[in-house]
Amino acid sequence: MSRAEFDAILAGHSEEIRSLALAVRARIYEIRPEVVEVVWERQKIAGYGTGPKKMTQHYHWIQPAKKHVTLGFNYGTELPDPGGLLEGTGKLFRHIKIKTRADLDNEHLIELMTFATTHRVS
Repeated sequence: MSRAEFDAILAGHSEEIRSLALAVRARIYEIRPEVVEVVWERQKIAGYGTGPKKMTQHYHWIQPAKKHVTLGFNYGTELPDPGGLLEGTGKLFRHIKIKTRADLDNEHLIELMTFATTHRVS
């Protein structure tokens, strides 16, 4: 994990969004401390999984936006979502817009994030 690489995707964002993105990242590490982080600076995205391969080893991604931080799920369409948190219309990917630190304490979000760490990853 390289904080300097992650900080690069936060460039140009408000302090509030930078802080929120770091909190989302911290939650990912809390759930699975051995997570592998891959930062795509050009796309302003960080991916998380069991290794560097995006579609076979990653389960989460973070993308800071102007008013929220997007927390993505690579196989979101296949995940249980009893809290109805997931958004999106793609074939596989889904996401959640994290707008406040309190959003990260939602028990449904934590369960969803935890389940995603074991779903379809090698």
